[in-house]
Amino acid sequence: MTEVNAESVTESEAYTRILELCKLAPKGITDIDITKAEPEMIPQKRVEAINKLLSMGHIDILRGSKGSLMYRIKDTESKSKVKGGDNRENLVYQIIEEAGNKGIWIRDIRYKCNLLLTQVNKILKSLDSKKLIKAVNSVAVSIGLHLNSLYLSFLVVYLPFVQQASKKKVYMLYNVEPDRSVTGGAWYSDQDFESEFVDVLNQQCLKFLQQKREAAKQSQKNPIAQQNSSYSSSKDVWKFITELGISKIQLTVEDIETILETLIYDAKVERTIVATAGTSGSGDASVSHGQTKLYRAINPVVETTGLMKMPCGVCKVFDQCYEGGVISPTNCVYMKEWLDY
Repeated sequence: MTEVNAESVTESEAYTRILELCKLAPKGITDIDITKAEPEMIPQKRVEAINKLLSMGHIDILRGSKGSLMYRIKDTESKSKVKGGDNRENLVYQIIEEAGNKGIWIRDIRYKCNLLLTQVNKILKSLDSKKLIKAVNSVAVSIGLHLNSLYLSFLVVYLPFVQQASKKKVYMLYNVEPDRSVTGGAWYSDQDFESEFVDVLNQQCLKFLQQKREAAKQSQKNPIAQQNSSYSSSKDVWKFITELGISKIQLTVEDIETILETLIYDAKVERTIVATAGTSGSGDASVSHGQTKLYRAINPVVETTGLMKMPCGVCKVFDQCYEGGVISPTNCVYMKEWLDY
C-alpha cells in the first residue's frame, strides 16, 4: 500500500473530502474530526477547502457546546424556505428551527452562529418580517404581587415551570405552538398568573370530591366500601370541571391533577394509586403504566394547635425558602396569617 503524500492532496480533493465528511455527520464535524479522518491533509489545504465550501454556501460554521467550531452540511430544504436570504439568514433560521417549540434566546443564537449582536438582531428582524419566525415572551413570575396560600401550595407542584420563567424573549418558527414551559400553560394569561382562575378550580374540584364523599356516607355500605366509593379518578374530576364550563380554555387531565396536588398539600385531599388493566397508550390520560390515581376529600382527624400550626413545620417548600429568595420569610403569607391570628 502506497503512502499518500500530504503535498499530493490538492485543494479540489480536500474540498471533496471535507464535503463528504460533512454529509456523513449531519450534526457537524470539527477540525479534530477532519484531522483524524484525513491525516495526510495539511492545515493550509484544509482551511482553503473550508473557506471555499463556506463561500459557496455548501456548509455552515457553528460553535459547539464546548466552544469549538463545527462545520455542518447546509440544509437545502431550510435554505429554500428563506427566500432571498443569504447564508447568515439561513444559518439563523436553522438554529431557531432546531430549538423546536421551546424556542431559543438571542444570546444562544449568537453563541451558536458566532455573529455580532447587531447582525443577529438585523437577521431576526428580517426573518420576522417574512413571517418565518416569531418572538414569544416567557412567563414572568412576580411572587410578591400574587403570593397567597393557594399560590404557595400551587408553587410546590408547578415549581419546574416557575424556575424556568424569566423576563426574556425566545424565538421559534412562525407556525410552531409554544411549549407549556414557555407560556405557563393554562395557569397564565399574557404572562400573568391567573390566581383567581386557579382558586375557582381549586374550590370546584374540592366540592366535587366532598359531594362524592357525602354520597358514599349515605349509601349505607360498610365502612370499607364507603371509603372505596368515595374515591374519584382525575378523569372523573376533569369531566365534572369540563361540564361546568367555567374554563375558557381546554383543560387537560394533567391540568386537573395539578390542581388536585395543591389540595393534597393543603391537607384537604388524599391520593392513592391502584393497578388497572389500562395502559398509558389506552387513550385515558389518568392511566399511566397500568396505574390509576384516585383522590378523595378528607377531614383532619385531630385539629392541631399552637406551634404545630407554625407554617415552617409543614411547609412543602421549606428548602426553597431563604431571605432574599423567591420564597422568603419576609413575604410568606402563611407566616403573616399565623402571626396575625
